[in-house]
Amino acid sequence: MKLNLKRFASLRDYTKGILYVNDEFECFTLEDEYRAVKVYGETRIPDGTYEIVLRTEGTHHINYTKKFGKVFHKGMLYLKDVPNFQWILIHIGNTDRDTAGCILVGSKLDKDNGTLLESTRAYKDLYPQVSNALLRNEKVTITIETLK
Repeated sequence: MKLNLKRFASLRDYTKGILYVNDEFECFTLEDEYRAVKVYGETRIPDGTYEIVLRTEGTHHINYTKKFGKVFHKGMLYLKDVPNFQWILIHIGNTDRDTAGCILVGSKLDKDNGTLLESTRAYKDLYPQVSNALLRNEKVTITIETLK
């Protein structure tokens, strides 16, 4: 399975994007802003291709298991081997304050203030596609590209 994230607007405090699954529109994304030098919790990850796996430990995993139950939630969507970053996840959130380098997803995007809307809905649509592919032992990757 291939996910593609196209970053289309890089602003002072956040980055807006569109996520595709197997070349089909899936949802909008929100990340921290670009910085030439990383500042923890305030910098988006670099463009590139990363493998996604299920992470079955950590606070997010515990909280999402409680929120969604073990039948739905099998582990966090975790991007492996991101240079100079740790524990990069795809998860629920509405503003850049809800991320420390992770990718937030939402069904709608407020174009004026960079707020993601219907984030839980988007996550609930995206998550089973990716987790089921992983549970079938498919390789899942995400390619992130900043559009000029």
